[in-house]
Amino acid sequence: MSKPVVLIAEELSPATVDALGPDFEIRHCDGADRAELIPAIADVDAILVRSATKVDAEAIAAAKRLKVIARAGVGLDNVDVSAATKAGVMVVNAPTSNIVTAAELACGLLISTARNIPQANAALKNGEWKRSKYTGVELAEKTLGVVGLGRIGVLVAQRMSAFGMRIVAYDPYVQPARAAQMGVKLLSLDELLEVSDFITVHLPKTPETVGLIGDEALHKVKPTVRIVNAARGGIVDEEALLSALKEGRVAGAGLDVFSTEPCTDSPLFAFDNVVATPHLGASTGEAQEKAGVAVARSVRLALAGELVPDAVNVQGGVIAEEVRPGLPLAERLGRIFTALAGEVAVRLDVEVYGEITQHDVKVLELSALKGVFEDVVDETVSYVNAPLFAQERGVEVRLTTSSESPEHRNVVTVRGTLADGEEVSVSGTLSGPKYLQKIVAVGEYDVDLALAEHMAFLRYTDRPGVVGTVGRILGEAGINIAGMQVSRAEEGGEALVALTVDDTIPAAVLNEIASEIGATSARNVNLAD
Repeated sequence: MSKPVVLIAEELSPATVDALGPDFEIRHCDGADRAELIPAIADVDAILVRSATKVDAEAIAAAKRLKVIARAGVGLDNVDVSAATKAGVMVVNAPTSNIVTAAELACGLLISTARNIPQANAALKNGEWKRSKYTGVELAEKTLGVVGLGRIGVLVAQRMSAFGMRIVAYDPYVQPARAAQMGVKLLSLDELLEVSDFITVHLPKTPETVGLIGDEALHKVKPTVRIVNAARGGIVDEEALLSALKEGRVAGAGLDVFSTEPCTDSPLFAFDNVVATPHLGASTGEAQEKAGVAVARSVRLALAGELVPDAVNVQGGVIAEEVRPGLPLAERLGRIFTALAGEVAVRLDVEVYGEITQHDVKVLELSALKGVFEDVVDETVSYVNAPLFAQERGVEVRLTTSSESPEHRNVVTVRGTLADGEEVSVSGTLSGPKYLQKIVAVGEYDVDLALAEHMAFLRYTDRPGVVGTVGRILGEAGINIAGMQVSRAEEGGEALVALTVDDTIPAAVLNEIASEIGATSARNVNLAD
């Protein structure tokens, strides 16, 4: 078999290729060159990019085999996540790769604005000794306002508190008690603007945060305030900042990001009290290596068909090791459910019982949903687009969990209600140290049968001779029975026969069996693909 193809569209750390390992065919292209990117992406399974390559709807449509887009960094401005999701393509990034690097740059900009380090350096190298011009201010006992107390904001707060600064913060999603544990006092934005000697921004760029530090905000600050933005361009309104600097309402600024990038010509650059860098937040060798290695590992997981914790368009989050073996079981139960139901359910319940529920098992719902639609739609079904297929078909999906499981350590049940009100369900478990996948119930019938690639289920009225008839017809057709189990609620009532066989039972043979035993239902299940 040919190896999956991974396209590296920008320069990445050599450690990235090492982390991918020998299991992939590695190709390279200049992702910023559109004419080179579109043909190069046509037959690849994964693409690794940084910020220069635009993986938009056109590129995604051209990539017929694409399964994963990996951004070696945090921001996803250059990836059309919505188009990727519709196409079933997983989007992954490296959310923690540059948090230390970004925090350190913010601290550097803050210190530089306080002590005029870049300006004094430039003057001295230009032959000017201007000690009095570049007199700065101490950080000790000053108030630092952190706008956004996420991972980077927390690191900045920790580092600057070591300088003796008083830390206040604005973040509506952080509880005061958590902030207090870090020695940070939470304030409203207006309060923070009024009391801060330095303000540093650490927010994502959203419609709500664009222009947050704008003209109105900059009329509330101290005239001695210095503002740092090493997060995203546009959160600090550049025109409003320009006016505040001109009018002396702001004492200085440190900027690493801009509304439009690359930015090489801005009226802000004319101010001696503005320190500017060309979006260096993630630009360290360590951060680039961490990002490349992180997304390489995610690509390996994604192309192996596993759920990826850093996938931005997949529900589920981090998977506990105890939960991971249940993913293929849940997916196969979903496929069996669809085969038994013969149609798409109106409502689908994924029920998880047992010890496993002490962990987050949301991923099992997603895995079951992937299996449910695997044999229903023509498109490739993935962890990404399975919820979209359910939504498009009006399927209500619910997850139920309980730590109680009387008969098995853990059980997963896929239960669905069909349009006519009929309920169909199948339950399974993992057995032994090798996690053998077993079916333990089909509807109201208890069974104990190892899952196999080829299975069949028949319902009929219980009577003697049925097992012999099934064996005879399959024998005549050259189909070997690997396992068989009969279950019934009562003697003479309806019974279920569950079969595992070495090959798929041809439809004509299954119909012959159904006719001979008077089966009310006969379903083939093929899990080989």
